[in-house]
Amino acid sequence: MLLSSDNGATRTMTAPTAPNRQPVLFLPHGGGPCFFMDWPDTWDHMAAFLRSVSSQLPRRPDAIVVVSGHWETDVLTVTSSAHPPLIYDYNGFPPHTYELQYPAPGDPALAKTIAALLDTQGIDSRMDESRGFDHGVFIPFMLAFADANIPVIELSMYRDLDPARHLALGRALSSLRDSNILIVATGLTFHNLRQFMGRDPGSNAAAATFDTWLTDAVEAEPTERDAALTRWADAPGARICHPREDHLIPLMVAAGAAQQDRGTRIYSDIVMGKALSGYRFG
Repeated sequence: MLLSSDNGATRTMTAPTAPNRQPVLFLPHGGGPCFFMDWPDTWDHMAAFLRSVSSQLPRRPDAIVVVSGHWETDVLTVTSSAHPPLIYDYNGFPPHTYELQYPAPGDPALAKTIAALLDTQGIDSRMDESRGFDHGVFIPFMLAFADANIPVIELSMYRDLDPARHLALGRALSSLRDSNILIVATGLTFHNLRQFMGRDPGSNAAAATFDTWLTDAVEAEPTERDAALTRWADAPGARICHPREDHLIPLMVAAGAAQQDRGTRIYSDIVMGKALSGYRFG
C-alpha cells in the first residue's frame, strides 16, 4: 500500500513486484506543436523516439505523474481535475495546432495521495482543480501515450528553479514508482530559442559540449550524479544552452525520483545543429 484513507479520499495502491517497478523518464518535448506540422525531417527522429516510449516500459502504468518545463509556481501545485483541459501555450502556429486534443483523464484521488505523500516529506503543496495540461505534456504524450487512456497528474516546478530543491522533490515522489506509477519529466537539454533558430557554429559546439557533460553526469554513480546536476551551471556551455533553466530543471526531478537507479541516455539527436538527449533511470 502507498497511502489511503478509510473514506476513499486518497487512492489505495498496491505495489507490484520488483521487476515491474516503473522507471523514470526525461523526454524531449520538441518545439511547440512541432510534430503536428509540415516541418520536413527536422523532428522525425524525435517523433519516432517518442512513439517508442510506451513499448519500452515493464508494463502499462496505472497513472503518469509528469513535470514539464512550462509550469512554475511559488507553492508546488498538483492538478486535481478529473478531466483536465489543454493549455495551448504557444504562439504563432497554424490554426489546426490550437485544435489538437489529448483527452487523458486526471485522477483526483491520486492527486490527494500525492499531496499527502509530499506532506509526509515536509513539502507544502496545493491542488488545482482547474489547471490543465500545458504543451510540454500533451504534445509529447500524443505520441508517447497516444491512446490517452492513462490518468495523468501534472506537478509544477518551483519558480526559483533551484536544482537541489527539485532533486529533493523527485526523491519525495520516488515511492510512487513501486505502485506502478510512471514518473516523467519533459523539457529540452538545449533551450536557447535565439540560438536554436540561428546558425551560430559556436552555439552548436557549446550544445555538443554541454550534451556530453550532461550525459556523463546522468550516467554517473547516483551520489556523483546528483552533486554534478546541482552544479550544472558550472558545466562548459551551460549558460549558452540554458540562459534560463526552466527546460532543464525537470531532469532534476527525474534524477531525484531515480534514487539509486543509474541513468542511461536513450535518445540522442541533432536538431537544427543542436545536440539533444533523453534519459531513462531504472
